[in-house]
Amino acid sequence: MMVPSLQSMISRLRFKHLQLIVAIEDYGSLHKAALSVSISQPGATKLLNEVETSIGFKLFDRTSKGMTPNEIGSCVTRYARMIFNDLSHMREEMIGIAEGAGGHLSVGCIMGTVPILTRAIYELRRDQPDLTVEIFENNSANLLHKIEQGRIDFAVCRVSRGQNILPYDSIALSEEPLAIVSNVDHPLLQNKTTSLEDLVDHPWVLYTSNTPMRQSIEYEMQKLGLEIVKHPVESSSAFSTIMLLQHDVNLLAVLPHDVAEFFISKGLIALIDVKVTSLMSKIGIVKRKDTSLTPTAHLLISKLFVGAGITYDQAEWQR
Repeated sequence: MMVPSLQSMISRLRFKHLQLIVAIEDYGSLHKAALSVSISQPGATKLLNEVETSIGFKLFDRTSKGMTPNEIGSCVTRYARMIFNDLSHMREEMIGIAEGAGGHLSVGCIMGTVPILTRAIYELRRDQPDLTVEIFENNSANLLHKIEQGRIDFAVCRVSRGQNILPYDSIALSEEPLAIVSNVDHPLLQNKTTSLEDLVDHPWVLYTSNTPMRQSIEYEMQKLGLEIVKHPVESSSAFSTIMLLQHDVNLLAVLPHDVAEFFISKGLIALIDVKVTSLMSKIGIVKRKDTSLTPTAHLLISKLFVGAGITYDQAEWQR
């Protein structure tokens, strides 16, 4: 079946069509999707048939578990999300023009960037108290997927070399040093000096396996011919890690330095003075290629750069 011309799709597709297919992907059910967009199920069936006729392809596979987008369906829903995201940007920009403040931002971040992002948001909202900000904390891979889907405006995360071929633009922001931390009453804190060898026999909380944060500590141990940590508790959550350290005085953990510094300043954990070389790639500001950020998004990014001690050049996106 041939793909219809662009003009044909423009003349036949409506926002309600796109809203419905996004809802079907989200809910996996035509009935639930119909309820979410306030139409009857027969009406939803009619709209879906119109969309598939306009596109020239079936978009969803019907299974016993519900409706899932096929390859073309995933493509269409991804771009539908981007259209709604752009409409949201348009509306927020209009609000900003009309009121001189306010608006809405959706921002993603990895655990290690939470401190710098929250500081930047605080500073931005001092100037724009009517601004609404959604924060999505996740790993870099999931955040990049959200960017591709148009669900977030930008993310403060990492893009590996292999990911640079995908549809993202990024600007480097900072390194992500690591820190080894413990309960404030950990017995090793009584030592005048502590080496990596002293840490091996203690229980650990570590980030999930085959990730740069986990590999960093394992690399340091392997360099010295030490056995890597056996049977650690695995956690990708800073909060879970801190709580585990509160419960077990003998536990050790690795955290991004900025995250560790915050909890150390509150007296919740202590720093173990052993250096770990980070194997993680640089943190950057990442957005979808060929999309424009709102003026408010650029303001937030500029504050992130100020927090990192560097100047933000908006023209970098065009280079």
